[in-house]
Amino acid sequence: MPRLIFSEREERQRWSDGSDLEVLEGLRAGNERALDELVQRKTAPLLQVAYRILGDLEEARDVVQVSFLRMWEHRTRFDARWSPNTWIYRIVTNLAIDHLRSRKSRERHQEPYRHHLRQVETERGFSELQQREVEAIFNELAGGLSEKQRLAFLLREVEGLSSQEVAAILECRESTVRNHLFNARKALQKEVRRRYPEYAQDRDDEAATR
Repeated sequence: MPRLIFSEREERQRWSDGSDLEVLEGLRAGNERALDELVQRKTAPLLQVAYRILGDLEEARDVVQVSFLRMWEHRTRFDARWSPNTWIYRIVTNLAIDHLRSRKSRERHQEPYRHHLRQVETERGFSELQQREVEAIFNELAGGLSEKQRLAFLLREVEGLSSQEVAAILECRESTVRNHLFNARKALQKEVRRRYPEYAQDRDDEAATR
């Protein structure tokens, strides 16, 4: 019995020390310990993504749970040539979008899009605004953005995925991802300038003196 316990501990440690790719390869082989490690490793970040899409924590938890079940059911479809994040985030975002569409269809009105933005970089002209003000603007603005624009902004700017990974998740070209990001940023900048004309003037004056 002591040896069995030690072996189980060794196996858990092996998966804990493994890379995301190694864990997914173990998952593809049907190893339940690999699934346990994947759940432990990815629940928190995936919950954030689902919550930012849905704006409801309980619904986000449900989506993440179903996502892990989907990963297990379709484990043999994972291709080691892909980035692990590409496969994982595609499953979660697709399920979250489906859930959001279903909810919108039922309720027939626009749902709040709750978004926690990362600290906005100074060169984009928002560093002096309170973070909650920027979030409030984007929350309202999100309803006017396309689904792909919102997801591109979320995955690239908030989650920090590469443009290549975002393109794979959204199943589009990297140039399309850049276009979505450009339009989302442009819309946000326009709204900031409309709401805070004095701030925009200060930035323009600052730029003119450089």
